[in-house]
Amino acid sequence: MTTSPRVPTIAGHDFNLPADLDGLGELAYNLWWSWTPRAQSLFSRINVGAWARHRNAIAVLRYSDQARWAELSADEDFMVDASRVLDEFNKYMANGADSWYGSAPERALGGPIGYFCAEYGIHESMQIYSGGLGILAGDHCKSASDAALPFIGIGLLYRRGYFRQQIDADGHQEHAQPDLDPSQLPLRRARGRDGAPLQVSVEIADREVHAAVWVAQVGRVPILLLDTDIPDNDKADRPITHILYVRGREMRLCQELVLGIGGVRALRALGIEPAVWHLNEGHSAFLLLERARELIVAEPGLAAGAALRRVGRDAVFTIHTPVPAGNEVFERDVVTPALAAWFTAARVEPSELLELGRGHTDDPNAPFDMTAFVLRHASGANAVSQLHGRTATETWQELAGHPIDAITNGVHVPTWLGRPVRRLVKATIGAPLGDALDAVRDDELWSAHQQQKREMIGFLEGRLARQLARHGESPATLREVRGVLDPDALTIGFARRFATYKRADLLFSDEERLSHILSSVQRPVQIVIAGKAHPADRPGQQVIQHIFGLSRSDRLRGRVFIVEDYDMRIARFLVGGVDIWLNNPRRPMEASGTSGMKAAINGIPSVSILDGWWDEGFNGSNGWAIGDREPDGDDAAQDAADVAELYRLLEDEILPRFFDRSDGVPAAWVSTMRASIASALWQFSTARMLTEYVDRLYLPAVREPVRA
Repeated sequence: MTTSPRVPTIAGHDFNLPADLDGLGELAYNLWWSWTPRAQSLFSRINVGAWARHRNAIAVLRYSDQARWAELSADEDFMVDASRVLDEFNKYMANGADSWYGSAPERALGGPIGYFCAEYGIHESMQIYSGGLGILAGDHCKSASDAALPFIGIGLLYRRGYFRQQIDADGHQEHAQPDLDPSQLPLRRARGRDGAPLQVSVEIADREVHAAVWVAQVGRVPILLLDTDIPDNDKADRPITHILYVRGREMRLCQELVLGIGGVRALRALGIEPAVWHLNEGHSAFLLLERARELIVAEPGLAAGAALRRVGRDAVFTIHTPVPAGNEVFERDVVTPALAAWFTAARVEPSELLELGRGHTDDPNAPFDMTAFVLRHASGANAVSQLHGRTATETWQELAGHPIDAITNGVHVPTWLGRPVRRLVKATIGAPLGDALDAVRDDELWSAHQQQKREMIGFLEGRLARQLARHGESPATLREVRGVLDPDALTIGFARRFATYKRADLLFSDEERLSHILSSVQRPVQIVIAGKAHPADRPGQQVIQHIFGLSRSDRLRGRVFIVEDYDMRIARFLVGGVDIWLNNPRRPMEASGTSGMKAAINGIPSVSILDGWWDEGFNGSNGWAIGDREPDGDDAAQDAADVAELYRLLEDEILPRFFDRSDGVPAAWVSTMRASIASALWQFSTARMLTEYVDRLYLPAVREPVRA
């Protein structure tokens, strides 16, 4: 059986652990702990303060001294728990013979999947992700590990990460870049064949840019992260990989050259030959150029176009957005000098390549469209929901020469399922549900949800108190924060990127009517909102400011809460603890929307526009649909119709069902919760998603290449 590559690494910290706890060092460097509650609890017990501050197993071990290890070694309960966690980890890592892929020899690929992505959301302690694309990539890697699918990720190490958000007392979003120290994270340098730390070089314009290669081990799956902030580079080139989604176009192009070309060279230096090259979005398109260059060097008579067609045979491509701005393009006068070395090596005129990146335009100076370029060459391409597949096909079929397939996104259930609900459904994780959920009583499911809601409220009140303290609020006001969230109120959750098409402020269209809904004594409602707007997205930032102002108004104060600095940790509390999940984008602009899936597996129904995943996920019993599938065509009229329907659903259907109780349990509401879990736990998991990628995208690319 082919397994994920074992990437040799330089030894990390010497934690000087007791002999019988030595295995904790290797465990700390494997992000398996990030989705394993028992391992997290163990690290928290070792050093409560370090875990609370860093939420990172490496920091826990670094800041624990010999006296503490002596205490723990003498603690029989701790030693038993440590032994069990290490045994579970070692069994998981053994060989995967009993996993989904390991037990299916008919699916043998002959090599690993090389998975290229600009961001990875593995855990909140590693701020190298922005939002949905990165979280999906992280969940994809975790499920590949669970399935023992041979897989290796390639990305960039952003030492300044994605921005940390603060909202000031006037509601303005402020931006601060984190400063990530690789030595403080579960990262180790890849080791080259000569035993030295691995480094690769990429020609950009008239110079070479060097990149160190780090390894983040995600269970069985290694992720290679390239880092240009090294002494071998000119000072002007060291920041290339500093900031995720940097605004400057030339700098962004440099990042994508390092990702695509440098990623291929890192794999070559390690002797890894992927069976399939998976481009997750167009940021890594230049990997096709590097692979074509290799062929041209090996076969001097081979034309560049033919070389690109050949390397496209085992390349597959995932499109994640129907929004035009989400497709990466670069002006020709930026691309041409940057690729000078490639044009020379490939013996091709720049215009020939630039034409292969022409999008839907006849403009002779059209920019180089990364999506168009990849679609012209990849053997297979997919969108990330059924509706998105139809939208993408309408947009790209003529250019690609074939319809765009649809493989609906999913979520990694062990990462996103709250512990109380997990205990009830653990036997069903990673497999079709069957009727196992029927054995869970209504009062058990409701009690588990209430526990997750209490945990969320405790966490959110602490975050809100810190926000208000930074705003200079009085001690009396800060004391009032404890208890400000009502555990008995219907809690609406909305947590998204604040792009304007997601309409975060739709619910606030009629303040008077909303105030009436929120302030009912018999049926109280509260709203929790989180999310970031890109630093360059001024309209999105204005939406945040508008909602923040409303949350401080006399009419809505104490019922609307904005929590700053949305990240994976906040997301886990919200998708596990609110009562209902709201999503109201403009159809069909939401490609997928995995946050609603995360809520659904926790038994939290959605009230949502029929867009993205909800267009196929809504079945009439697992939540509520806002409107229908026929857009009005007039944005203002559509907004008015959608918010009117949202208010009606809240008043006439959602609130009555939530507050109708018998012996303290809302039986009809729990029925909706049960239907939510049943519809999502398998169908919208990355475990299911991965099976489709293997059968519908990866295996065809290996066995049935369609490009001549």
